[in-house]
Amino acid sequence: MERKTKINAEDGKQELLISREFDLPLELLFKAYSDPEIVGQWMGTKVLKLENKKHGGWQFQTSDAQGKVVFQANGVYHEFMPNQKITRTFEMENTPFGVQLEFLEFERLTDDTSKLTMHIIYRSVAHRDQMLKIGMAQGMNMAHNRLQDIVGKLKTAHYDKEK
Repeated sequence: MERKTKINAEDGKQELLISREFDLPLELLFKAYSDPEIVGQWMGTKVLKLENKKHGGWQFQTSDAQGKVVFQANGVYHEFMPNQKITRTFEMENTPFGVQLEFLEFERLTDDTSKLTMHIIYRSVAHRDQMLKIGMAQGMNMAHNRLQDIVGKLKTAHYDKEK
């Protein structure tokens, strides 16, 4: 299975359509977005808050080796349906980018494979284009590669326990 995250950015639109197929069962892919420990591992960040429910909040923070905070993001869940979808806001703190709206949909392809589709809407075409210029597409692909590797090991450990 091809593991590259696909990002579609149509000219003149303030949105991105992102998709990725994973060699993971649907439940494990969803867990990668809802379990604080797993989220922290594949995103390489500290999960300060992850309230998996409608109107629940989330907050992530990344620090450098000296302990200085270099990235903070937060948002609110507007919809949280296990193994199906998450609708949330996403805001990077202390940046000019503003809040974006994200629709994440999780789909079972087979018992061992699944697909994530993300529809991200930005305040303007300019904000969307700025995000692409700072390497958001490459960063997301790298993060999804880590997700596949880390959660793939959980899948293997789970199957080994069952034997």
